[in-house]
Amino acid sequence: MPNLEELSGEVAALRVRVETAEAVQAIQNLKARYAQLVDERYVRGKVAPDERVAAVAEQIAALFTEDGVWDGGPALGVSTGRAEIGARMRAPTLLFSWHFFLKPQIQVDGDRARARWDILSPCTTKDGRPHWMVGFEDDEYARVNGAWLHTRMKLTTVFLAPHETGWQKIFH
Repeated sequence: MPNLEELSGEVAALRVRVETAEAVQAIQNLKARYAQLVDERYVRGKVAPDERVAAVAEQIAALFTEDGVWDGGPALGVSTGRAEIGARMRAPTLLFSWHFFLKPQIQVDGDRARARWDILSPCTTKDGRPHWMVGFEDDEYARVNGAWLHTRMKLTTVFLAPHETGWQKIFH
């Protein structure tokens, strides 16, 4: 039969495992919320009205720490801080997108975490041409006042390939 010291050690180890599992789940929910909001800037294959995009952009920015960094790579640029991130999200570069974040690899270390997510996104560029975008995002997170937030998000696009038949017909 284990003694009190052994039981205390087991309980402490279980507590760390549960807290880590809860952190992973919270980070997955954060990323899902980010994807949902980024895609809410579009309605039926078009950019949503300005007031809706502005409201959603503020919600996206709130998913980052005050000094958070959104890095869209060479094509989309870098925004630092909630104000810049909000401004960047108020200026969609597409007519439509739908983000799928897949295969999360999340490592939690106390109140900090890192993750890599594969991304698949059907999207329509400003010229009206449908594309498949594939890449990955490397993220860093911090727990702030009990809530997980992005501290840094960096997109690496592997390819943006035209989709000849498109999906526009579903919006008509």
